[in-house]
This record gives sequence, C-alpha cells and structure tokens, in this order.
Amino acid sequence: MTAHRRLADVVPQVDPARMAASLVPPRQFADATLENYRPDPEHPSQAEAVEAVRAFVESFAGRPRSGGLFRRGPKAPPQRPGLYLDGGFGVGKTHLLAALWHLAPGRKYFGTFIEYTALVGALGYQEAVRLLSGASLIAIDEFELDDPGDTMLMSRFLGELVAGGTRIGATSNTPPNALGEGRFAAADFLREIQGLADRFTTIRIGGLDYRRRDAAEAAVVAGDDAVVALPDEAGTTVDDFGGLIDHLASVHPARYVGLVDGLRTAGLLDVRALPGQTEALRFVALVDRLYDAQVRIVAGGLPLDRVFGEDMLAGGYRKKYLRAISRLVAMTHAGAAPV
Repeated sequence: MTAHRRLADVVPQVDPARMAASLVPPRQFADATLENYRPDPEHPSQAEAVEAVRAFVESFAGRPRSGGLFRRGPKAPPQRPGLYLDGGFGVGKTHLLAALWHLAPGRKYFGTFIEYTALVGALGYQEAVRLLSGASLIAIDEFELDDPGDTMLMSRFLGELVAGGTRIGATSNTPPNALGEGRFAAADFLREIQGLADRFTTIRIGGLDYRRRDAAEAAVVAGDDAVVALPDEAGTTVDDFGGLIDHLASVHPARYVGLVDGLRTAGLLDVRALPGQTEALRFVALVDRLYDAQVRIVAGGLPLDRVFGEDMLAGGYRKKYLRAISRLVAMTHAGAAPV
C-alpha cells in the first residue's frame, strides 16, 4: 500500500448550512446562460425551450410576457410555479436548468434528485423543509422515477415549498425499460408527482445527443502500478476499491460532498465487481459527487464500467447505473490525459 492520503480516512462533518451551500450547479455549468446554449436549427423546439425558460424567469417578478411563448404565435398562458424540461439525452436540459438557476433572483438551490433525497434523509423531513423554505427556486436535475417511495417523498416535500411561494424547475430520466427509453418522460413524470402535476408547465425539447459523437466506449484501466505511482500531493488520493466501498457505508450520502472537497485526482486500486445493490447505489452517489467536482480517476483492476453486475443493469435502478458508467468512462479518460 502507499502513503497517499485516502478517501477512506475522511469522515466529513457537513452541517446543514454547508449542505445547502453545496446545492449549486456543477462546475461545468457554472457559466451556463441562455445565450451560450446553442439550439440545433434542425430542432426548433430547442430555441422554443430557451424562450420558455426566459418567460418563466420573467414570471418571478410577476411581469406578463408580451408576444407569447413563440413570439409570433398565440399569447402564452399564465405561468405555473413549476417548469419541467422534457427531452432525450444530450439535448441540453441540464444547461437550460442551470441557466434558469443563474437568472432566478434571491436564495435558490440546484441539485440532483439524489442530492435532495439525501438531504431529507440526513436532516429529517421537517428540518429540510425549514432549511429550504422561502427559496425563490428549487432546481431538480434528473428527477428519478424508479423509486416510488422517494418520488412520493419528494412530491410532498416540493408541495410544501410551492405552497410557500417557491418555484420549481425540473428535468427527469425515463423509467427503466420504458418504451422509447432515453427519449421523453413527461407522462411518467406528471403521473408520479401526482398532486403537483397541475403545477408544472411541460416543455418538450427534441434533438440528438450532442455527446454521442465524442463518446468513449470503455473505461481506461491504468493499472495498479500507475495508481501507486501517482504523486503524493494535495488533491490526490489512493484507495483500495473494496476499502473505499466499505467506508461509504459509514458516511451519509448527503455528506459525500465533504469527501471530494479539494480533490483533483482519485486513484483506485484493485477495482472489482460491486457485491450488491446497496453498495452499488452508494458508489453511484459518490460517482455523482466526483463527476460534479471534475475529479480525474486513475484505476487498476476491473474496468470501472464493469463494476455493476448484469442483474443490476437489468433491474429497477438501471438508469442510475448507466449514468454512473458514462461518468466513470469520462473520468478515467480524463485521468489518462496529461495534466
């Protein structure tokens, strides 16, 4: 083993204020605006989505938008307190949601569905409601539809916030194994959030996945020797994969953000298949935090895109695992590139 700093030695203590402060767009969307979103001219709904977000932002000040949603079309209906961006992979939903967050006035929050459910789990329902009450906007990226209990919890949670005047912006994933998987999910989203459904205006965004043309096919395996050879410096950690997975069980997922503070490169020794779904879901939560922090991964052992078993990829959390695989591939390719 090495003398490197280990993530498994970090026991983050993240107070509620720190948790709330971490609910901002990921670094890669820190500068997202409606102006630097590039609509595909072959898919007019992308330009229409930009105008829909702009109209939603203007409604915060109670100013009706003249000219209607499409400017030359009929006058737009009154704005509802929720905006749902519906579309396939890679059409820019997260960019538009981040741009909405940047434009919204006052206190506001941006996070994935998993981050919000983790916050409720860590603080308790009433404390989480108290913490976020009064926000101008709650932006929820990748609203998960694969766990009925969490979906009902979030629907109730958001209902209380909306009743206090908070606006909601959301995107979502389609449910696993659904017809047209990866395309449109509006019907599923509106059905699952039940009592909140009539609060949302749905904007459908067509188009092709802009990432596919550059997508790498597999995770890079640098090898254990390369992991051990990583420079022992601030911002670099080296962990035995199994030991790190065990450590995650002792840290609440809402506090995983504390694991990645200041981290630039994570080395993983002897990567192996995850033993069960509980361990896999914890690892997915860590992968999301690593990806948002743009951490490079250098790994040895089993390729990281193969740590989820076939039974997991065929089960109810398939979408979570596929997203994690895509992110692991990107982070290992970043780890193989010169710094």
